[in-house]
Amino acid sequence: MPKQKTHKGMKRRFKVTASGKATHRSASRGHLLSHKSPKRKRGLRQGGLVDGVEAKKIVAALRPSL
Repeated sequence: MPKQKTHKGMKRRFKVTASGKATHRSASRGHLLSHKSPKRKRGLRQGGLVDGVEAKKIVAALRPSL
C-alpha cells in the first residue's frame, strides 16, 4: 500500500497549531499595497484560524508531515 503524501500547496499556505487547529495568512497582503491604508495593512498582518469542515480537510491533508 503506498504512503499518503502531504499536500505541498497546503503545506505552504497553512500551519497546524500544537492543539491541532489550522491557521492561515490573511489575503490581500502580497502586492498592490501602496493604495491600501496603513490601518487596513495593520489589520491584515494577523492571520486567522480556519474553522468548520475546511479545517478538518486541511489537517487531514497535512497529517503525513505531522
